[in-house]
Amino acid sequence: MEVNKLMFLNNWWKNITLQSRLLLIATLIVSMIMSSITFWTVNSIQAETSRNDTRFARDLGLLFAANITPLVFERQNSQTAQLTERFYNSTTSLRYIILLDKEGEIYYCIPFFAHEVQSSMLLKEYNIFTNLNHNFALADNSYSTEYTEILDILIPLKYLDKHLGFVILGINPNPTLISFSKLAKEVTIAVFLSIWVILMLGAAFNALTITQPIKELLVGVKNITAGNFGQRIDLPFGGELGELINSFNKMAKCLENYEEQNIVELTSEKAKLDTLVSTIADGAILLDPNLDIILMNPVAKNIFNWEGQKAIGENIERLLPLNIKASLKVILTNMLILKNGNENILYQKEFSIFDEQRTVRILLTRVFDQSRIMVKGIVLTIRDITKEVELDHAKSQFISNVSHELRTPLFNIKSFIETLEDYDKNLTDEQKQEFLHIINRETNRLTRLVNDVLDLSKLESTNNYKSSKVSIKAIINEIFSSYQISAQYKHIYLTSEVEPHLPTVKIDHDLIIQVIGNLVNNAIKFTYSGGHIVVRSFMIRSTLHSKNLKVRIEISDDGIGIEHKHHLAIFDRFSRIENFSYTFQGTGLGLSIVENILWKYNTRMSLESQIGVGSTFWFDLQL
Repeated sequence: MEVNKLMFLNNWWKNITLQSRLLLIATLIVSMIMSSITFWTVNSIQAETSRNDTRFARDLGLLFAANITPLVFERQNSQTAQLTERFYNSTTSLRYIILLDKEGEIYYCIPFFAHEVQSSMLLKEYNIFTNLNHNFALADNSYSTEYTEILDILIPLKYLDKHLGFVILGINPNPTLISFSKLAKEVTIAVFLSIWVILMLGAAFNALTITQPIKELLVGVKNITAGNFGQRIDLPFGGELGELINSFNKMAKCLENYEEQNIVELTSEKAKLDTLVSTIADGAILLDPNLDIILMNPVAKNIFNWEGQKAIGENIERLLPLNIKASLKVILTNMLILKNGNENILYQKEFSIFDEQRTVRILLTRVFDQSRIMVKGIVLTIRDITKEVELDHAKSQFISNVSHELRTPLFNIKSFIETLEDYDKNLTDEQKQEFLHIINRETNRLTRLVNDVLDLSKLESTNNYKSSKVSIKAIINEIFSSYQISAQYKHIYLTSEVEPHLPTVKIDHDLIIQVIGNLVNNAIKFTYSGGHIVVRSFMIRSTLHSKNLKVRIEISDDGIGIEHKHHLAIFDRFSRIENFSYTFQGTGLGLSIVENILWKYNTRMSLESQIGVGSTFWFDLQL
């Protein structure tokens, strides 16, 4: 039990602050000093009072002895008794008076009887005087002793240098002395306790008036430091402490207003930044030094297929495709290591995202602080160059195809011309005519190739067309006259279905012939012998209840057909579907030219096709 108390006190002492420890020690020392001083003061007063009482009792005894000695000497016992009784009754502080002869025998006492006093323990104390050789002198030889609560004054009786006996006066104790003995302890304890009470009251007052507001202020400062600018202190204090609390509340209010203003400004700036970033055609990602994503525009999300994912705040390494992450990890790590404050390395890297069949170019730029000492982040600019790569590939394929197309007819022309030149005399007229026919055919082939390239260039470089009202039926008849021989050569039936009274259309005559002619020519190329090609033209409405009328032109065949996955690709520039051997006879520009012409007139080509069944191309023209 004692051990637990000691442990409790030890823990309590450790938990209090150094200031509290010093205050407790100082209070203990002060209380002990003040208690000691109080005790000494009260005891000094008590001792002085006791000495005064003793002097008073001695003087009283000497006065009585002086009056009674002559009577004792003359042995006037009755008068002695009367004087003693009168003196006893007139002095309230007397408890008793005892007269002894020179042998120490009591011969008179008041208010007791002699035999009662003689047998009491009181007189045993004074019997010692009978065995002593005293030199009694009033000034020097008076003797006093304290028996119980009564002060006894022993005065020798002498008259004419003759020893007559003794007188004993029993003096009642002074009530003041009795109270002083108790008062000394009580006052000492009261002073000791008062100091501690004052300390506790002062501590309570301090806690209520100073410590509590300071704690509230401390909590408020911590909240302000943590960014809680809505913190307020509501304590009813005046004076300097009240001014301090009011100043704190004003400061918190100013900080709250400043924060709100900053939030509005930051929100506005962030909205501007988000708007700016979202309008960038390329993907943009901003990383912090931990490679966590801070900002990203929708283009980047689309490129990496991150729509619907929580990307902001995530580490980019966890989101990137494996093939890109493996290459970027080392680059990003190296960029975060600052070697030169003036160095701003620009990395450019191309990656292929095979899952999405995309090719992207990623540019990485470091972001520095204002002093250009610390790297604050990295900006990734992602550009989807899939179209560019495909276009470059198509151009390369086109150049290869054109080179092949040019080389073959040129080689044939050159070969036959050299043969005619070297073996002119050895060749028959029929052979010469055949060679010239081949040379003419190859020349026409070159002409078509050059014309296709020129037509495409013309369509891209100008918008100046000579539009006029033309009859679609007349256009179809004109095209049939041009391609009827080619169709008959392959035993293909070429027919037309034109709605009667079809209105004219405002369009460039040569361009519409080029569009329909290209489609008819392709139909002849990809239709087997004995097949059918139908060119239709009729009126349609834009919508079911619309009064806006259009002319639709359809070219249908029952040829080899086109796979659905190639329906869009066949209209691309330089596109050639390598699955079909027929496509190697052209440049891959025909349908691209058709698409460009129709785009100039705010319309587009549509297609329905099925392998082995045939194809239907159609487009609409405004009246």
